[in-house]
Amino acid sequence: MNTTTDTTTNATTDATTDATTGRTTGGSTDPAYGDAGWDELVAAALLGTERRRGSPGALLGAAAVQTVRRRAGLRPAEAGPRPEPAPHDPRPEPPEPARRRLAQLLAGRAGAGSGSGRRGAAPDLTELLPQWLAAAGQHGYRAPASLVPALLDVARARSDLRPPALALAGTRGLWLARLNPDWRFALRGGYGGAGELPDAEDSAGVERLWQEGLFAERVALLGLVRAHEAAAGPRLLETTWSTERAEDRLMFLDSLRVGLSADDEPFLEAALGDRSRNVRATAAELLSALPTSALAGRMAERALACVGPEGVTPPAACDAGMLRDGVVKRPPAGRGERAWWLGQLVESAPLSCWRERFGGLGPAEIVALPVAEGWAEELHAAWCRAAVRQGDPAWSQALLGSASAPPAAGPATASLAERAKLLSTLGDEERAAWVAEFIRAHGLSEAFQLLGVCVVPWAGALGRAVIEALDSAREAGGYPWSFSGVMGLAERCLDPAEAGRLDALAAEPVEEGGAAAYWSEAFQRLVATLRLRAALHAELAPPS
Repeated sequence: MNTTTDTTTNATTDATTDATTGRTTGGSTDPAYGDAGWDELVAAALLGTERRRGSPGALLGAAAVQTVRRRAGLRPAEAGPRPEPAPHDPRPEPPEPARRRLAQLLAGRAGAGSGSGRRGAAPDLTELLPQWLAAAGQHGYRAPASLVPALLDVARARSDLRPPALALAGTRGLWLARLNPDWRFALRGGYGGAGELPDAEDSAGVERLWQEGLFAERVALLGLVRAHEAAAGPRLLETTWSTERAEDRLMFLDSLRVGLSADDEPFLEAALGDRSRNVRATAAELLSALPTSALAGRMAERALACVGPEGVTPPAACDAGMLRDGVVKRPPAGRGERAWWLGQLVESAPLSCWRERFGGLGPAEIVALPVAEGWAEELHAAWCRAAVRQGDPAWSQALLGSASAPPAAGPATASLAERAKLLSTLGDEERAAWVAEFIRAHGLSEAFQLLGVCVVPWAGALGRAVIEALDSAREAGGYPWSFSGVMGLAERCLDPAEAGRLDALAAEPVEEGGAAAYWSEAFQRLVATLRLRAALHAELAPPS
């Protein structure tokens, strides 16, 4: 034992280490191990010292030297520059109860269900995060600093939460995103998490940020400038348009949808000649949403020559003018060329042009007219797209028809997705009333997409229609998972005040097993979730 200790001490004292090569020089270790590296020493210990013709003491001594080298042979790296502090975010943090709730939601705690796959009666907290973020944004809060990293992780994992999550993260979120490659997505895309913007009248500050800012900051700046002066937005875009990448030009154009006005027309008209096909198509779509634009007038002239009281005559060819105005020449598989061109002309023409063409008739009367030669479906579908693009509620109502009529019997497409788009152009009350009537007539099985466009919370007639339909489904003897999509929407969208109406359904005594027990559990979870949502909003309320 003493021999080993002396050998170790001497080797440690006398040897020097070459940190570059990992070899030991000098010292009094046995020649069998004097130039051995750490891996060789480990191999010698495992295989036996006899193979190297060395002693156990010499092996321990060499290992001691290598241990010292491994601990002290590395030089610390030179420290990098300290990052600049995060920009100041003047918004207040939420109240303490709301901060605790956000931490709970971000942690992903869900209601505990059984191992059988049943969701149980406890609320699923993760599904309430979107509502928390939306409510916090309405109150003008910023994220607590300690929760910004978790918010960025959520935004990376769920693209649907990126706009509210990044808006809440604010300047600190962008500051952190510059330091972590995993969060670089936040620096592009205009999600509303931009830093402090200059005053719209500060021309030098606007110019500097436009030339040097990140994409999200530039999109936010464009919105700020357009809100201050509509024509100033296109002027700002023109200063760098020729040097922007095609994908950035496309996203800048897409951002013009908000606040689109006649002041944008000259810029969009010029973009019809862009070198990118996607940019040209988007510019044409935006111009067709402006009923008084020159493009809309050209499309109206073409469409009126094809459709009228006398019938439908689709275009015979797709000429150069149509191509420049955004008409796509080659149809998708299964579509005829002339029908494809006709649909594009009609959907891009202003809906106001049809009243005079049909002798002063209104939208409902025009839609009800018979269309010969099998063109009705093509024509009505194009009018549906035009009504959505131009946000025309009168035409949308006419194309939707009666909510109680069978979907296939309506004047427009029977597609629920298209009907949902038409509904989105109506006022909040009209939309809720139409969907409530649809549910009363057809039940919940076809209503999922339609409910998705209704304003939250569902209250009044719509809330009652949903609850009554759920109760009817329970009485019919089906299982609640057949309506899991609607039930999940109800948990997130029903007015919390409806919890009292549901108490009786949740409290009905049932025997264990069977559909009734599952329904009771589902109603209990629905009631608990509604009450939790009420508490969530109360926690976010600013202190008086």
